[in-house]
Amino acid sequence: MPKSFYVTTPIFYVNDAPHIGHAYTEVAADVITRWHRQRGEGAFLLTGTDEHGEKVLRTAIGNNSDPKSWTDRLVNDSWLPLLETIDIANQDFIRTTEERHKVAVQKFLQQLYDAGYIYQGSFQGNYCVGCEEYKNESDLIDGSGEFAGQRVCAIHSKPVEQLNETNYFFKLSEFQKPLLDLYEKNPTFVQPESARNEVVSFVRSGLSDLSISRSKERFDWGIDIPWDTSHITYVWFDALLNYITAIGFGADQQKLENLWPADVQVVGKDILRFHAVIWPAMLMAAGLEPPKQVFGHGWLLVGGEKMSKSKLTGIAPNEITDVFGSDAFRYYFMKAIGFGSDGSFSWEDLSARYTAELANGFGNLASRTIAMVTRYFDGEIPAPSQPSDADNQVQSVALAAAKDADAAMQRVAIHEAIAKIWTLVDELNNYITVQEPWVLAKSDETRERLATVLYTAAEGLRILAVLLASVMPQATEKLWQALVGNAAELADQKITELSWGGLESGTKVGELEALFPRVEEK
Repeated sequence: MPKSFYVTTPIFYVNDAPHIGHAYTEVAADVITRWHRQRGEGAFLLTGTDEHGEKVLRTAIGNNSDPKSWTDRLVNDSWLPLLETIDIANQDFIRTTEERHKVAVQKFLQQLYDAGYIYQGSFQGNYCVGCEEYKNESDLIDGSGEFAGQRVCAIHSKPVEQLNETNYFFKLSEFQKPLLDLYEKNPTFVQPESARNEVVSFVRSGLSDLSISRSKERFDWGIDIPWDTSHITYVWFDALLNYITAIGFGADQQKLENLWPADVQVVGKDILRFHAVIWPAMLMAAGLEPPKQVFGHGWLLVGGEKMSKSKLTGIAPNEITDVFGSDAFRYYFMKAIGFGSDGSFSWEDLSARYTAELANGFGNLASRTIAMVTRYFDGEIPAPSQPSDADNQVQSVALAAAKDADAAMQRVAIHEAIAKIWTLVDELNNYITVQEPWVLAKSDETRERLATVLYTAAEGLRILAVLLASVMPQATEKLWQALVGNAAELADQKITELSWGGLESGTKVGELEALFPRVEEK
């Protein structure tokens, strides 16, 4: 059995409901997975929730709840519904409170302890509860407002706490050279390039051993250290293991081998070091391969600030999908923002792109093509005659779009892939404008030419349905149903095998509702 293409999202803290920053990560990973499935590969998407740690415990208590009840409610009421809201087709959803995860984490810990990679020691340092991480002085900034005169976390803008604990430590310092060797051997292990440079520089500066436990005297919401139940596992060490506990580590070796190593692990750049430094070191210590790639995407900015509930910049995904739909949500965030770079969100930009690119561009192209086939050929796809230079140009653009988009997706350049596909949307709109099928329809002498023009437009739409299925699953299924008659067949169309002429003449087209209805300005 060939290895499946395995994609992961980070698992998200359940201290609050999801905002569009979380949804952005989910959609990116989903698009990557769907694309590889349409290449004919087995593809598996894992997502989930990170439910242990002091931050979750404090939030639960602050809401007059216990942590298990709090996480159960948020997962069921907010996080699982998010996947439906934005059309995520994941194959598994892991919760770190699940028994399968707990058992596998303890097996992993015991394996590292028995191999001599874990020891007991003392540590004092600055701890950010929001990040669940000890902070170096370089990670802190001067506070402002109510925190003026204090050093605060650069990410959360809140003061750090001084901790002095006796914990268990992972010998991360022993993996400086193996990690540098990994980065050199696999130059695309960390992407984009700016992220890779940051990680390499960080590791070259030297690594300290990592505290991987917390005393239960401090708090007890976590997984017990198997050889010392007076300690619980540090939440990040627990959470990172989800990528293998969900796919059979310690329980289903065949499933693990079919999926691991992960092909693309999508993370936000603020948690890049955990995934590109600590995580591969943990795997090396356990004798497992590191993932093939960790991709650190940028932040979504609102008003110049990183999306955050605590800073009141968080926007719920359904605030967008309720107005524009899930396809528009997915398209906008994947196309408007260079994947790997920070990007600013604004309602004005979303609305403008929806109208210009989706409603007027793609949606209108589909509607008027189907309408003209219905009007001029009784709803049957006409047979084309000898192609002209203009027809051949459309074919050339279509096949180039498929090839170039696939190449971009292999680099996880989602925005570039969509831009390549959109060249066909623009080409077809221009083609129809120049060929003027409504004029050709006025004379029997140009009926043969009319047939060729409408076949070319319809076949271009067929190819667009295949290429855009991973980005806009709902709209493309409707288009495929109208063109071909069986929406289920769309999932079977291989991107790598696309060729011109797949639409059969004589096929009866169906009705097509507006793919992107007009949105009232508010």
